[in-house]
Amino acid sequence: MSDPSVILHESLGDPCAELWFAQPPGFVELPFDVLLAEPDSSAAGSLRAAVTPLLESMTSDLERQQFIAQFTSGQQLVEALCETGIVYGSMGLHSDDIGKSTGTPLLSLFTISWCQTNVAPRAVTAARAVTNVKGHTRIAFYELPCGPGVLSETSLRAAEGSGLPQQPLLQIHAHLPHPDCKRLAVLTLSTTATARREEYRAILRQVVETVRFEKPLGADS
Repeated sequence: MSDPSVILHESLGDPCAELWFAQPPGFVELPFDVLLAEPDSSAAGSLRAAVTPLLESMTSDLERQQFIAQFTSGQQLVEALCETGIVYGSMGLHSDDIGKSTGTPLLSLFTISWCQTNVAPRAVTAARAVTNVKGHTRIAFYELPCGPGVLSETSLRAAEGSGLPQQPLLQIHAHLPHPDCKRLAVLTLSTTATARREEYRAILRQVVETVRFEKPLGADS
């Protein structure tokens, strides 16, 4: 997790974009539009074309059925994410190469969502986003290139008997009020690798420095 570089996301040249940012290194975008495509659409056709070779390579009907069930669960998860207001998501895979670690894979999820807010000065909106909701810790306020923002952390654990893993889930949030003072962008980095909270916080801190609410100069070049 020592690579400090960032990779510019393709949103840099999107004429309909409302937010520009640099994607963290080691992250792969989740294609929401393809995973949730209408059955008869061209995107659905592309998805089937990508999945068919995987199914054909499997040696038994049971293996294929298990894959289809897991894939369907993944689509349901993506749909649930979109229903909560998430407009972008990417999966991160890094090698834990710090200290005496032996390269254990570390998984994380980076998401962006929009939240509507009451009209107020942007610094006030940023503060309210974490002080009006219980559970936020390690709160830090920043004056960023895109305006005022706040970083915070929350920790979740699945209820016993839910069938979900009992590992605590660390979520690092960045709340960035939009200049229209009516909404804010929420960037969240989620991981069960709680021992690497400082490294993941540094990743999100690096990303928020790149966020712009107006198209950056030179984006068309």
